[in-house]
Amino acid sequence: MFRFLRFAVPAVVMAGFALAQTPAATTPRPTRPTPPTRDAHTPGYVTAKELPDGTNAPANADGNFILGPTHPAAPEMTPKEGVPQGEIFNFTMESKDSKIYPGIMREPGTFGTPDPNEPSKLIVTTSHAAPYTRKVAVYVPKQYVAGKPAPFIVGADGIDTALFKALDNLIAEKKVPVMIAISIGNGSGDAQGSQRGLEYDTMSGLYAEFVEKEVLPLVEEKAHVRLTKDPEGRATMGGSSGGSAAMIMAWYHPELYHRVLTYSGTYVNQQWPWDPKIPHGAWEFHEKLIPNSPRKPLRIWMEVGDRDNYNPNIMKDNMHDWVLANENMAKVLAAKKYHYQFVFAVNAGHTDRAVKQQTLPEALEYVWQGYKPVKK
Repeated sequence: MFRFLRFAVPAVVMAGFALAQTPAATTPRPTRPTPPTRDAHTPGYVTAKELPDGTNAPANADGNFILGPTHPAAPEMTPKEGVPQGEIFNFTMESKDSKIYPGIMREPGTFGTPDPNEPSKLIVTTSHAAPYTRKVAVYVPKQYVAGKPAPFIVGADGIDTALFKALDNLIAEKKVPVMIAISIGNGSGDAQGSQRGLEYDTMSGLYAEFVEKEVLPLVEEKAHVRLTKDPEGRATMGGSSGGSAAMIMAWYHPELYHRVLTYSGTYVNQQWPWDPKIPHGAWEFHEKLIPNSPRKPLRIWMEVGDRDNYNPNIMKDNMHDWVLANENMAKVLAAKKYHYQFVFAVNAGHTDRAVKQQTLPEALEYVWQGYKPVKK
């Protein structure tokens, strides 16, 4: 059923997210506009502390920060002599074996059309059942004690060797707990009508339930580890729609996850199928859900670039500005007194590779602040 490989973590560090997605086309598809460069001091944006160029925010500080314009890689992103390297276990999952996601795809060369009566709704008629193969990689640090329940972080969009290398160094420096890292590939495609879009942009607990029921048992079996059930010891992370998926997992299942890390989170209106109860998709996080809900036990790190995505499709609903969406997220999280850190990166695009190389170690340290393993 599953193909399985095992090998050591490579010495070469690969930056950026492994966004295994197929760009969606339209018929006809307009040219994607170049995103404008936004100013962190724009009226209506959150007040943020400007950091010296090349530095990161303190790992123990809540609030809003501006960094850049240069983005040197953090020392923890480079392999260090004498630091134990973790081991990676790889396996694949087939859609035919899933009870939750049997697989869909949108036909190549198609996209969708806005509903003339509802600008927030995209009509997609070319999506249909289709198989997929999903890759999963599991990082196990050398310091892991066999049989002991371990904290872990779940990442979206495929193998993230930058995360694995950062953990090698951070664990050795005792800046984060000895943890397992699980990189889960998406089911292919992108945006509305695709398997990836269905998994990552749907506002429900379904993707977290898929991970819990179908992925984590295989992780424990294939990598010979035990994963903690304590939500304080469980984190999610991702970039773009993988970032909104990370937030969605914790929001709808706070009994499973308390820690969230996102780059260029897609907190915009990209949910499909359209849901009249949550008509604006992940835009509803900052529009209604967070402001109108009791505070949840979440700790959140977020980043957005000054040249991040802006209205990259044919919908004209004013809910496709990634910078504004992330700024609004910071605003409502602050109002509800969440523990969060928001980084506005100058001279940075969508899920910017250099920014991740600069900030990932600090982001991981921030997200894992206050963690204490459950005593048994």
